Amino acid sequence: MSPHDQSTARPDLHRLRVAGVSFLILIVAILVYGVVSRAAQNSRIHDLTEAQAVPNVAVVAPSSVENHTGLELPGRLEAFIRAPIYARVPGYLKSWKYDIGSKVKTGELLAEIDTPDLDQQLMQARADLNVAQANAKLSDITAKRWQSLAGTDAVAKQDVDQRTFTADANLAQVKAAQASLDRLVAEEGFKRLIAPFDGIVTARETDIGQLINVGATGGAELFVVSETGKLRIYVNVPQNYVPSVPSGTNATITVPEHPGKTYSGTVEASAQAVNPSSGTTLMQIIVDNSAGELMPGDYASIRLQVAPAANVLSVPSSAVIFDAKGLSIATVGGDNRVALKPVTIGRDLGAVVEIASGLAPNDRVIQNPPDGVASGDVVHVIGAPASVANSRPKTKNDHG
Repeated sequence: MSPHDQSTARPDLHRLRVAGVSFLILIVAILVYGVVSRAAQNSRIHDLTEAQAVPNVAVVAPSSVENHTGLELPGRLEAFIRAPIYARVPGYLKSWKYDIGSKVKTGELLAEIDTPDLDQQLMQARADLNVAQANAKLSDITAKRWQSLAGTDAVAKQDVDQRTFTADANLAQVKAAQASLDRLVAEEGFKRLIAPFDGIVTARETDIGQLINVGATGGAELFVVSETGKLRIYVNVPQNYVPSVPSGTNATITVPEHPGKTYSGTVEASAQAVNPSSGTTLMQIIVDNSAGELMPGDYASIRLQVAPAANVLSVPSSAVIFDAKGLSIATVGGDNRVALKPVTIGRDLGAVVEIASGLAPNDRVIQNPPDGVASGDVVHVIGAPASVANSRPKTKNDHG
């Protein structure tokens, strides 16, 4: 190669080297930029994931305001007095005077029973009494005659005693026959079925000519007379509400056949015992029915005005956590960490529950705890604590 050619090749080789180095620098710069960008993006994704992992929660402050609420329970109306009328004597129904829905007064005749067997027994008892009276009279006369001869040697003392005791025995037979007659006369009075009190005939289960059996030996009820001027309602009150429903508690009653109309009643009595199978206490409500609009046997919806509990805190029912450990409330501390507090519920009022123990008035309660929340979890509190009254929806149990 000539010196001229060598001088020409050197600049070309230098340019190629410069170009190669520049290309390598560019490639390295692109790689460095990609790595740095990817790291920054990963950092942003990590920060976003960490931020989304902290749940947002709304908190409420426990309320100490008394909850005036009502307890709604089902019930069944019953007559204040209900008397099924059974037969005391067998026979056939001769006649009846009052049908269902009829108003009756005390002592009025409902029906009459024809009793041929009893009539014959009564005739026989009267005849037996006459025979016993005749025998007693004869034995009395005989005894007196023998007693008059007792001081002589004409009769033996044994014979006098025999006649005297025979007279006494016959007198006892008279009393027995009289008692038997009186029993049959009393039974004859049961041929007439009468109303035991003022009321309404609510059932008639017999008709003319029907065979009548005695009620105590399997006979069916013939009539039912009910006093409906006032009615009873028996309701089963849950155990935890019993102290809030003392005697004198007002009750509002509604029935399906009179929609929109209410009737007033009063709790009159309590069984003062808890049924272990249902966990409820039986209570009796008395309802005035002088207008006659309510009917015995009718289904009714009863609303009891429950007295408010004192010195309790209320929280939304959504704040209560129930798990294997029992009931608890999730609260938020000053460091935005969750603290689960075991609680005891006093009353469940639907949208609100009253906490009997385990919660402090200044606790910040999570209104809707996230699933799986545990003590020590970090949360993000949204807004200021709301009051329980503002955090729950209005219900039909709310008053004032």
